[in-house]
Amino acid sequence: MRKIILADHAGFCFGVKLAVDGIAEALEKNCDDWSIGMPIHNPQEVARLCAKGLKIASNVEEIPCGARVFIRAHGEALSVLKELQAKDAHVVDMTCPFVQRAQARAGELSTQGYHVVLLGDIRHPEIRSIQGHVDGSIDVVADEADVAKLSKMRRVALISQTTQREELLASVASALVPKTEELHVCNTVCRATVERQDAVRGLAGKVDGLVVIGGHESANTAKLRDIGLACGMDVIWIENIGEFDGRWLMGKDRIGAAAGASTPEWLITEVCNKIARM
Repeated sequence: MRKIILADHAGFCFGVKLAVDGIAEALEKNCDDWSIGMPIHNPQEVARLCAKGLKIASNVEEIPCGARVFIRAHGEALSVLKELQAKDAHVVDMTCPFVQRAQARAGELSTQGYHVVLLGDIRHPEIRSIQGHVDGSIDVVADEADVAKLSKMRRVALISQTTQREELLASVASALVPKTEELHVCNTVCRATVERQDAVRGLAGKVDGLVVIGGHESANTAKLRDIGLACGMDVIWIENIGEFDGRWLMGKDRIGAAAGASTPEWLITEVCNKIARM
């Protein structure tokens, strides 16, 4: 049997666990609840919640008037919350506390006259939710190359998507220095993200390969894959055991396993146990 070494920090973070447990508990009492978009970026766990009665809407228009609506862990823009209020929806806010902090800081600094620069993936729902808390000017950047395209500004506040790498945040901050007279940097990368990234680095040199478990839409899971590759590990990223190619195991005895912050424990256990028996 192969040896599976699970990263010290893997699976649900505090914010995701809070959201999933809250939704699951509510569904025990009422099986007609809604979420705009996936409440977390893990299809298997979302399918489990949908089996309990959760309904997924793609926009506010699909939500019935007076319905109970969960705000997903990634948060929503203020405009979306106002639209839900207009439909007399019963809103249950499951936004991750770390995302709420980033939203609040972006809004506060914009009000103080800063041009907000937001580090992250412009397609990600968390980025849209933070953007939706800013009334003033804002730019979204993915890296230093995007910063180079920005015009010079007098006062800049740098905010980060919670699942970014701190090293990238530092690099982007350095790239912004020549662009502004005043730079305010907020490290809004959550500690759970840092812990999971450091745990992957800790597996380097100890395993023959790394299996990263998590949804393919999960930004923090993608970062774990990237870090494993940067550390020289042979990495495979799967959502579930059905995606796993057993040929990858050839010549490997010690397998590292890491999982994104939205990957449930039951799925991690299932994948690790089946790989160990292959």
